[in-house]
Amino acid sequence: MSAMTAVWEPWGRAMTLDELDALPDDGRRHELINGTLLVTPAPSWEHQSVSGELFFLLRKAVPPGLRVAYAPVDVRIDDDTNLQPDLLVTEAVHAKGKNLQVPPLLAVEVLSPSTQLVDRNLKKAVFEALGSSSFWIVDPLGPSITAWELTDGRYVEAGHAEGDEALVLERPFPVRIVPQELVP
Repeated sequence: MSAMTAVWEPWGRAMTLDELDALPDDGRRHELINGTLLVTPAPSWEHQSVSGELFFLLRKAVPPGLRVAYAPVDVRIDDDTNLQPDLLVTEAVHAKGKNLQVPPLLAVEVLSPSTQLVDRNLKKAVFEALGSSSFWIVDPLGPSITAWELTDGRYVEAGHAEGDEALVLERPFPVRIVPQELVP
């Protein structure tokens, strides 16, 4: 499968979380946005390498009281939405059980050819509406990173870096990221 595909809504009915949970494990990522199922192929080695490098970078910088998680972790805020960002940061008190039931402080998407339109548009808008305070997109092909912070209920670009440029961010905690250092 080379493209993300919406594969549910029989008879005009939205999928439920119970129906999502009943799907067999087929090695693909299953997300639910307003009752519409999104199925994504397993990520590439390059995608996983970039995600892993960013995880280790964030893990080294995370202060006490916060946790960094690597996909798959389900973010379930309401009855018809289940998201799995590539990386997320949450308060330690919420990092328990099977699902994160509050908006993450940070959601990160690492772009793949099959997911980039959904990540840049739909998932960014959903995390914004949920109230996640920070959202980042990492493009391994640039390589680049763009960060947004929630201000008055809307995402505002907090910074962008390409190649060997450094991006220094303060939210959700101080961190310095050089996109080229994330690429294998």
